[in-house]
Amino acid sequence: MTDYKAEIGVFGGSGFYSLLDDFEEIKIETPYGPPSDKVAVGTVAGRKVAFLPRHGKSHQYPPHAIPYRANVYAMKLLGVTRIIGPNAVGSLQSHIKPGDFVVCDQFVDRTSGRKDTFYDGPITTHISTAEPYCPTLRRMAVEIGREQGVTMHDGGTCVVIQGPRFSTRAESLWFTKMGWSVVNMTQYPECVLALEQEICYVNIALVTDYDVGIVAEGGAEPVSAAEIINVLNANNERVKRLILEMIKRMPETRDCPCATALKYARLG
Repeated sequence: MTDYKAEIGVFGGSGFYSLLDDFEEIKIETPYGPPSDKVAVGTVAGRKVAFLPRHGKSHQYPPHAIPYRANVYAMKLLGVTRIIGPNAVGSLQSHIKPGDFVVCDQFVDRTSGRKDTFYDGPITTHISTAEPYCPTLRRMAVEIGREQGVTMHDGGTCVVIQGPRFSTRAESLWFTKMGWSVVNMTQYPECVLALEQEICYVNIALVTDYDVGIVAEGGAEPVSAAEIINVLNANNERVKRLILEMIKRMPETRDCPCATALKYARLG
């Protein structure tokens, strides 16, 4: 256990490696190994906040190798009850444009081999992921983003691919025809693991590109890592501003289903 405490957690994504101005960095050990990096703990508007870059500060963990269980459990050890998870996504639909934000309400898992549960037995546990993201935090993110002048898409399905490679044109076309909104490599299993710990989780997805360019007006070149970083660097302050305002307005109590996710999940 750690002597440090926090109530709100933030996972930083690609290009988003810091949030707090005044903080202490702490090393946390978990039963699932070390998290991606040291956790920065500080205060925002009187609320204790923990920040952890999911890829590590040097971006040393590619999406398929991120220690998702250790990251979420580190937040649990700190006492975190809500997690904000910004990340970069590619658009699969023409009306979702680079620079827009998407607050997803569903995901489709296309990953493989990731450790995606805390419950390997002997108590069998089946949480419901019919609604995988916290409805309270989703509404708050959309409302605040629109107040700040950001183009917010309220809801949308993220297809999570294994990575680290980007999609082929055939895969991207399939995802688009299925009606899915965006593509990403890290939303799963992060949100599910948070729910297994009865932690509220909201995704804030920054659209950096049109994936392989199929749905872009007039066509576009397939996404590149360099392009993603350029868009992230140009928009990170908007992401931070939204997150900081969410922290300031975070309700003191929770009345969402996330807080009791395990109530009817266990057999035996």
